[in-house]
Amino acid sequence: MAAFNITSSHPSTFILMGIPGLEVAHVWISIPFSTFYIIGLLGNFTVLFVVYKEQTLRNPMYLLLCMLALTDIATPTFIMPKILCIFWFNLKGITVGGCLTQMFFLHAVSLMHSAVLVTMAFDRYVAICKPLRYTIILTNTQIAKLGLVGLIRAVLFIMPLPLLLSRQPFCANRIIPHTQCEHMAVVKMSCGDITVNRTYGLVLFFVVITSDLTLIALSYGLIIKAVLRLSSKKAHQKALNTCTVHICVMLTYYTPGLFSNLTSRLGQGFAPYIHIILADLYLLIPPLLNPIIYGVRTKELRDKVGKYISRKHGLFLKQKLE
Repeated sequence: MAAFNITSSHPSTFILMGIPGLEVAHVWISIPFSTFYIIGLLGNFTVLFVVYKEQTLRNPMYLLLCMLALTDIATPTFIMPKILCIFWFNLKGITVGGCLTQMFFLHAVSLMHSAVLVTMAFDRYVAICKPLRYTIILTNTQIAKLGLVGLIRAVLFIMPLPLLLSRQPFCANRIIPHTQCEHMAVVKMSCGDITVNRTYGLVLFFVVITSDLTLIALSYGLIIKAVLRLSSKKAHQKALNTCTVHICVMLTYYTPGLFSNLTSRLGQGFAPYIHIILADLYLLIPPLLNPIIYGVRTKELRDKVGKYISRKHGLFLKQKLE
C-alpha cells in the first residue's frame, strides 16, 4: 500500500507519529488493530440489538451490560479512525483543539467504563446477598440514575485535564511519538510549568482506581462470604458462575490499564513502542473480549443470540431454496 506523506506543520497542529521505531510495519500492525476493532463493534452492537429486541432482557443487569457495550463502542472509535489514517495514508496532523478533544473523550469514557464496572459489582452484591429486595433496591430507573452519576463524575474529573493544557504554551517541536493524544504524551509537548498537570493527572488516576477497585473488592468480598454460607450446591455454583463472568471482565479492563498507565509514568526502561502498543491494545482488547465473555458465560444472553442467528440462517436458506 502506498503511503502518502501528508502532514501539517501549521503552528496550531500536533504531529502524531504513530509507533516510532516500527514505521515500516504500520500497515501490517493495522491488520490486527482493525480486526480487533471490527469484531468488537459487531459483538457490542449484537448485545445492544438483542437486549433491545428481547423484553425478557430489559432488567438492571442487562441495562448495565448495554452501558458497558456503549463505552466499549465509544472507546476505540475515538482513536481508530486517526490511527488508520496514520498507518495507511501517513496523515499525521491533528489540531490542538482536536487533540485535546480526543484526550477528553478518551479519558472520560474510560472513567465512565470504570463506574459501570463498580455498579455491576454492586448489582451482583444485591442480587446474591439481598435477593428478596433486589427488585426494590435496583430498578431500571435506579440504574439509569447511577449511570448518570457516573457520567457526571467522568466529565467533572476529566474536564480539568484539557482545560489546564489549553493554558499551556507548547514548544515549536510538536511531534507526539504516539498514535493518540494520551494525556502524558501531550503534557510533554508543553514548554511551561507542568507540575499542576502532572500532579492532577497522577492523583486523579490513583484516587479513581483506588476508590473503584476498593468498592469492587468490597462487593465481591461480601458476595464470597454470602456464597460460602449457601447450603445448596446448585445455588453455590450459580452464584460463583455469575461472579466469574464479572471478575473476568474487570480483569481484562483494569490489569492492562494499570500496566499501561504505570509504564507511561514510571517505566523508563521500556522501549517507547512497547508502551504505545500497550496503550492501544488497552483500548481495543476489552471491547473485543467483553461481548465474548458475556456471550459464552451468560446462558440467557447466549440463548437469545443463538435464536437470532438460527432465525437469520433459516430465512437465508428459505430464500435460497425459493
